[in-house]
Amino acid sequence: MYLLMCFSLTVINSQTTPFYETYDWLDDSTKEFDVSSHSDKDLVAFQEKTINEFVLTDGGGFVEYSLIHNIYWLNSNDKIEEYNKVYLPTSATKIVVKNRARVITKSGKTIELDDSKILEAKNEESQVNYKYYAFEGVEKGSFIEYYYVIKRYPAYTGASIYLQDNYYKQNVSFDLYAPKNLLFSAKSYNGLPDMERDTLVTDKNRWFVKLKEVEGLEIESQAPYDTALKKVIYKLDKNTANPTKEYVSYGEVTQNIYTSLYPELDKKTVKSIAKYLESVIKIDKEATLDDIRLIEAHIKSTIFVTKAKQQGLDDIQKILETKIAGETGMMRLYAAIFKKIGVKHEVVLTCPRSDVKFDKDFEAYNFLEDYLFYFPKLKLYMEPLNTLSRVGFPNGNLTDTYGLFIKPVSIGEFTSGVGKVKFIEPINYDQTRYDLIMNVAFDPEDLTTTNLQMDRKMTGYYALNVQPYLYLAKAEAKSEAIDGIIKSINENLEIKEKEVFNDGQYDFGKKPLHIKAKMTSDAFVEKVGRKYLFKLGDLIGLQQEMYQEKARKLPVENSFERSYDRKLIIDIPEGYQFQNLETINIDESYKEDGVELFMFKSSYEINENQLIVSVLEYYNQNVIPVAIYEQYRTIINSAANFNKVTLVLNKKE
Repeated sequence: MYLLMCFSLTVINSQTTPFYETYDWLDDSTKEFDVSSHSDKDLVAFQEKTINEFVLTDGGGFVEYSLIHNIYWLNSNDKIEEYNKVYLPTSATKIVVKNRARVITKSGKTIELDDSKILEAKNEESQVNYKYYAFEGVEKGSFIEYYYVIKRYPAYTGASIYLQDNYYKQNVSFDLYAPKNLLFSAKSYNGLPDMERDTLVTDKNRWFVKLKEVEGLEIESQAPYDTALKKVIYKLDKNTANPTKEYVSYGEVTQNIYTSLYPELDKKTVKSIAKYLESVIKIDKEATLDDIRLIEAHIKSTIFVTKAKQQGLDDIQKILETKIAGETGMMRLYAAIFKKIGVKHEVVLTCPRSDVKFDKDFEAYNFLEDYLFYFPKLKLYMEPLNTLSRVGFPNGNLTDTYGLFIKPVSIGEFTSGVGKVKFIEPINYDQTRYDLIMNVAFDPEDLTTTNLQMDRKMTGYYALNVQPYLYLAKAEAKSEAIDGIIKSINENLEIKEKEVFNDGQYDFGKKPLHIKAKMTSDAFVEKVGRKYLFKLGDLIGLQQEMYQEKARKLPVENSFERSYDRKLIIDIPEGYQFQNLETINIDESYKEDGVELFMFKSSYEINENQLIVSVLEYYNQNVIPVAIYEQYRTIINSAANFNKVTLVLNKKE
């Protein structure tokens, strides 16, 4: 996210030649590579080199050059197909200043690509043009080698370099160069060695990390893969030409964000805000959670947010007139409204934990990607720029992590912001529920047909993608959406009647999305001889299974905590009885320090002519370390095992 800040650097004018001007590949760069020990691999990266250099230009500008130099050995047709194009990351702010590419065949023949092999195409979705090399003459056992240098605006406030992927690599390195007076700091993650400073280079600063080999990291289900890769994050730490200046500081971010989001408003804008609010809530009383819900829903349904950069998008007065806002403008509007109605709030900056783990001990601006509002009195979060979110339920990956909290503080007439890194608590499991009551009656004329009455309630994240938006759908589309929820249990359901409750625009967070339906189906009973097989477990819908042939290496990470409460009430046909009822009973849980983190329990009772089955399940933790993966997997598979419960129904003797 754009952080509303500008930076200036005083750089000592001691010009040195940028590395790329003298850089080239070796004529026999693949000569020493031994492929014989890798015949079982489809792909080997024999070199992946990244060099970034910050340079002061003759005109006093400050730029960054980034070189990528890779050598791949391709040992399958699939990898040849995958790697026969190399895309050049060009854009309005990225210029290719040098590039070469070649193929070295299995027999040692070299085919160098000239500029005529650089092709251009357009992404049909984004309408952005891109350039790429098209390799020719690649056969199984060939090497492809390429390097290019990009000139771009310098990214020195926090940048990530990944040195691991899902394939095997050798000779993996990252070099960072800067003018002598610029000192960078870096932090390595996931077992990557710390970057070293090269004391032999005297005309500029150099830091580097180099690995002889890097094993590939397999992708595993529900794992935050990118966060587990070996990587380094670096940032500008000091400028000896201006030693008092802080270039990457959350203190500076705090002040800049506060100044930007809480500008002094003129009288016309203040009146416009009041008028806008009067159409939504009563502003002559203390604001409540319901008021915040109304304001959020109204703003998100009437004002369009764009990432475009044009005049007026950050001006509150014009936003209220045009109903179009930039991201900064939308944040200003929310902040001004909360200030107007006296709602205490804090601005939070964080990043999705599925992509990047917010490091509370290393200040870098690449952790500050997404905005939240925090309401300390309510202990709730709002994601203001996400139209598919509602207060109390931001993107789950923006919770259960750390963030920079910016709190407005007033001393006399002076108001400023105070920043502090704090933990963003996840939404508790009991706030996201998927509850079900299912009544089942067998057709007396044909026991393979069942008549079902469903009563389903959804709250929290399970309702978030549907409930706030049903009012927008036309009758047919709304009906199809409800049918989809009903048939998530089984596609082979014939819906006879259905009712939907609490489907208004403002019901989310206050009342559960409530669906009742009457159905018939022949999917749950199978006749085998004189017996009937009743697929009781299928009544809760298909459940996830987690199988693990290899030892787990990565943690599991879910977007949100969740819970389920299901009750299955089955009318036992007259003259019949169920056998093997004991297969219903499953009781698995895992506790830490007396707290139950995961649980699945199914049980039953017979009440006159009814079989009543209770199925409870919940997950009270999002991040599952490898150390307790097996316990978690046991609970997940317990639900899948219940899916397989089939009762035998036969006549009483």
